[in-house]
Order: sequence, then C-alpha cells, then structure tokens
Amino acid sequence: MEPLTGYRELPADTMLERARASYQNLRCRRTVRDFDSRPVDRAVIEQCLLAAGTAPSGANQQPWHFAVITDPERKSQIRAAAEEEERSFYNGRAPEEWLRALAPLGTDANKPFLEEAPLLIAIFAQKYGIDAQGERFSHYYVPESVGIATGFLIAALHDAGLATLTHTPSPMGFLSKLCGRPESEKPVILLVVGHPKPGCQVPVHGGIKKPLAQISSWF
Repeated sequence: MEPLTGYRELPADTMLERARASYQNLRCRRTVRDFDSRPVDRAVIEQCLLAAGTAPSGANQQPWHFAVITDPERKSQIRAAAEEEERSFYNGRAPEEWLRALAPLGTDANKPFLEEAPLLIAIFAQKYGIDAQGERFSHYYVPESVGIATGFLIAALHDAGLATLTHTPSPMGFLSKLCGRPESEKPVILLVVGHPKPGCQVPVHGGIKKPLAQISSWF
C-alpha cells in the first residue's frame, strides 16, 4: 500500500461547475462516418492511449491492447475484410428487428471511412495472460475492463478535438491476423479516428439521448 496522491477535493460550487462543463463537452460528441484524410499527430493519439490505460480493471490486470493502424495498404485490407462480413450481415445474418433499429442511422455494408480516416485503432481484449515462465493465468472482468478503457479513450479523443466511430463488424477475427495479435487476444472494437470531413452530416436520430429520468434512479 502507499499514500493516496493526485486526489484533490474541490469546493461544492466548483464540483458542480466542472461536472456541468464535462457534460456539455461530452454531449457534443457525435459518431461520425465522413472523415477528412488529413493526418493526426501521433503524440496526440499516444496521450489519449495513455489516458485509456489509466482505466480501472479487474485485479489491475489491464487486459487490453490498442493496435493503431495508419498504413494505407493495411487499412485497405481491413476495409475489404470488414465489408465482406458486413455484406453477409446485411444480406441475411442480421435479424429483421436489428435492421429496423439500424435504419434511422442510414448504415449499410459500404465502409469507406475505414480507408478515408487517417487512423484506425483496433481494440483487443486479452482473454488470459502469460507469465514470465510461459504459463497461462486467468484475467478477470475482461469485457467490463476493456469497455471502461474504451470509454476513457473515446472521451480523451473527443476532448482532444477528434471525432470517432465505434465500428464492430462481426465476426472480426480478421483483425487478429492483420494486426499480428496473439491467440490470447480477441478483437472487440475497431475505433475509427480523425477529423470530420468538411460539410460532414450526422443522423438526427444519433443525437437523441434518453433524459436523466430514464437512465437513472435514486434509492
């Protein structure tokens, strides 16, 4: 154990002011599907990844890996593989109810943003770890831990002035091969990152969020 450092208690009015500012910042975040191709400074992405790495995790095992892809050829390969899975999804695998839920967003099997955006971040969940002796050991609360870290990452990228898209082609095992990741890791999200294209439009439906009364209760 060690002394707690870094925590600072704030006056009540400052707490509320900062909480409101955080909400106002995050409520402006929108999922974007039209990306400008101009590059993003690697240092900015690295700081956002460091922020994601501060997330809490089961037994502090930090069961995540972030593979950043900027190489145009590799992005093209990812797009081809993702669109193949998406065509299968839209043309038969997806239940009708799911397709109806997606309809207001205007999505389809075409994913040009996977090549147009300057970078992709493939997020992997580490199902288990390997110790120094080469022995496997269990990881705990992996989906929860990776989900929290991904939320930290999206918030950090938004705060840095970047737009994101959480893309989840299913299945996405092709990412393991294209990113050279081990069998112990499972790809869970392909995060598209960059600046919105000039004149970018977003679905009205995506900006409608449930009110506080519907997402919380007090006891």
